[in-house]
Amino acid sequence: MNKKLMVIILSTVPFLMVLGNSMLIPEFPNIKSQLDINQFQVGLLITFFSAPAALAIPFLGYLSDRVGRKIIIIPGVILYGLGGVMSGLAAAFINDPYTLILVGRVVQGIGAAGTAPIAMALAGDMFKTEERSESMGILEAANGMGKVLSPIIGAAVALIVWYALFFSYAILSVPIALLIWFFVKEPKGNVQKTPFKEYIKTIISIFDQKGIALLFNFLGGMVVLFVLFGVLSFTSDILVTEFNLSGITKGAVLSIPLLSISITAYLTGLYLKKKGKYYKISYLAGLIIVSIAMSLLTFCCSHLILFPTVLALLGLGSGLVLPAINTMVTSATQSEQRGGVTSLYGSVRFIGVALGPPAFSLLQEGGNLLMFLTGGGLTLAVGILGFIFINEQRIMKNAK
Repeated sequence: MNKKLMVIILSTVPFLMVLGNSMLIPEFPNIKSQLDINQFQVGLLITFFSAPAALAIPFLGYLSDRVGRKIIIIPGVILYGLGGVMSGLAAAFINDPYTLILVGRVVQGIGAAGTAPIAMALAGDMFKTEERSESMGILEAANGMGKVLSPIIGAAVALIVWYALFFSYAILSVPIALLIWFFVKEPKGNVQKTPFKEYIKTIISIFDQKGIALLFNFLGGMVVLFVLFGVLSFTSDILVTEFNLSGITKGAVLSIPLLSISITAYLTGLYLKKKGKYYKISYLAGLIIVSIAMSLLTFCCSHLILFPTVLALLGLGSGLVLPAINTMVTSATQSEQRGGVTSLYGSVRFIGVALGPPAFSLLQEGGNLLMFLTGGGLTLAVGILGFIFINEQRIMKNAK
């Protein structure tokens, strides 16, 4: 099968994974009401999914280097679906289901740990360095498209009953697992049997050589997702309280910045593939745009036209940053250690997602100005420091 077609099939994995959070966020006001919980507690539905994923990803990345990518991805997809069933059953049949819903979210998060980061490593295995940017753009675009569709899908599914959202994960996970099993082929020769101590020494040596550049790539990915999911959580709430929007209409508004991410990520991947350089410029430009968008959001929260427009700008900046980071990270190592390094990056991304909603909820207590300027200042600082310390030629040197 054509490699590009296999990457498109593989992109269903990050598409599914991102639904784990993005499909719930538009329904936060309804979930708060149904479970009688506050904004911070509803934000923990994201944290209890993303934090376990962050902890499990490095271990699963190591396993994927030893036993293969698909043998990790497919059980991960299935476990992701089972966690959704656990949360759904708790919501349907238990009077006070909040704690058990969180348990199901933990199971989902552990399953998610074996999905998108390992899929990124597998896509990196399929292509040489100069061709890798396009595949990273496709995966990030699928991630973005999942974010685009998830508010609309979530709003439509919730019309049945709010906890039907959890069952939908299981319905989607089965066909995706089958597609990966039958149609995606791993390159031969990537599995290595290096003893664990030697493997760790190799990973450490990579960070000794490229640690500063990897650090700021990791920070860039984490900060972008921290800000994005914090803003989405805030936006879901004010679309109800400030603009009185609900259901599919609210989902459509939430989809605007996410569509911007998806389109920008795909085009950025194509451009970087064609040029084979400018990764640092894309990194810095994207984070500056995110910072500008955060500053502008401070002044337009009460304007129904301006607010989604600035959210689209936030998405544009995120779409510039992520494919550049993904390419540099997956190109920082040989294929034999790619799962380990890429999974550490995926872990950091999940930490950003986990911290975003509760952190923005706490910052909002100090006012919208504090919340948005904190996010904007953080992205600007990481962008400037990353541009100074990332050497894209060095980080991608000797990779295959």
